[in-house]
Amino acid sequence: MVTGETNSKRQINEECIINCLPGDLIERIFFRLPVSTLLRCTGVCKHWYNFIRDPQFVASHLQNAHRYALMFFPQGLVSGEPHPSDAILIDKAWSPSTYAVPVIGPDDLLFGSCNGLLGLYTKTSTIKIANFATGECMHLAKPAKNMRGDHFTFYSFGFHPVTKEYKITHFFGDCVEGCPRNKDKFSVIQVYTLGDEKWKDIPTPEALSLNTVRNSGVVNVNGTMYWLTEDMIASWQHAVMSFDLREESFAIIALPAAREDHDHYGPRKFWIRDIDGKLCMVTAQTGRYDARSLVGELQIWTLDNMAEQRWSQKYNIKNPPNYIPGPHFVHWDRILTQLSSSNVYSYELIGENIEIGFSKMKELLDVSPRKLYNMQSYICVKSLVCLDVYKKASIVRRPKQQVGWQLKKWEAWEHNLRELEELWGYSQKQEHHLSISFMPYLNIYAQYSIRCCSTSQKISISQDSPGGLIRWDRNGAGRSYRRV
Repeated sequence: MVTGETNSKRQINEECIINCLPGDLIERIFFRLPVSTLLRCTGVCKHWYNFIRDPQFVASHLQNAHRYALMFFPQGLVSGEPHPSDAILIDKAWSPSTYAVPVIGPDDLLFGSCNGLLGLYTKTSTIKIANFATGECMHLAKPAKNMRGDHFTFYSFGFHPVTKEYKITHFFGDCVEGCPRNKDKFSVIQVYTLGDEKWKDIPTPEALSLNTVRNSGVVNVNGTMYWLTEDMIASWQHAVMSFDLREESFAIIALPAAREDHDHYGPRKFWIRDIDGKLCMVTAQTGRYDARSLVGELQIWTLDNMAEQRWSQKYNIKNPPNYIPGPHFVHWDRILTQLSSSNVYSYELIGENIEIGFSKMKELLDVSPRKLYNMQSYICVKSLVCLDVYKKASIVRRPKQQVGWQLKKWEAWEHNLRELEELWGYSQKQEHHLSISFMPYLNIYAQYSIRCCSTSQKISISQDSPGGLIRWDRNGAGRSYRRV
């Protein structure tokens, strides 16, 4: 008879065998595991917890992490109905994922993604930094309260690979006693380093255009933040302004030589983007009678050498899409864009001179009835980066609970989401039941649907053949995709 003491000794011996494995072997095994599995492994024993939470392992795991394209859709009113902020992950196979991003609240606005951490602008007095894979969140006080004209596009989030510091930057519009003096200009960048006690003001070399920042975007590449600024005597009447997150210093980069514009087209638009970890400038002329449409050629220039300010043209695209999402719109050599039909498409970039044809585009998903041309696109990873070390700063705040109308606004949406989850769980149980049923020739057809008055969306769950997989179709608000 095996006693309890014998079982206890056997368990201890088995644990010792596992912990006696070579460290590099355990590390190589853990490198292959997703974040969700590693989080469960931290509860196995203290040795594994310390191993997985070790900063060196976290950094190494981050370098080997799979990249995703994250599409973010800000909250807003469509036909008088509120639609919450939403995010969708797309993997390298260009398959939209149903993975939820619970750290994004219904009113949150995304302004940055870095090493698995998301920078989220809230309508309260705080900014939220969240690890969307682990669910860990931290709320920080904004640089000033009740800032009129403040906007989430005036914030950016970056990381410097040498100092290992995460920094949030804020373009602070020129003000007098809290009131905007010139809402189109800013002379100060406010910077906060995670773990510090307060924000600090860094004066810019001269007053810069806020409108250009909002229209062209901001990117963070290798510890430096870049954006476009107006320069009437420069090529294309624009230049790139850089801000080194380590030195907290500014520099100006001249754009490549301008090419002659077509007289029968409208004015030219400019964007600053990140493609494969390199700074890129994107430009195209607009329609003469429609400033929202892009005509002619979309030029994409890459900065090859910052010291020499040398650029090269990476792509020249004919018949370009009208919308260039940022800060990343090229993923795995494919353009990600949204067409006038509200559908999200991708198009493969082959060669330097490309002519985009609608027939060659791959449809990813339908995001109607979301606002047209309101999508953001980021590169993100699932990481183990922990925020605990930064939470001791006095600037950290407790999150405010939604009350009143702000809470009631999303009650119908949350109720609908719970019903969807319950319905999907029921369909999975039915599928499992059918797979082990002793009556394989029984023909079962199940059809369920629910209609929500708040979002006017219809969900249909059905089974087409005996023992076949149940299909889940969601059409209407938010997105449309099929999970099989």
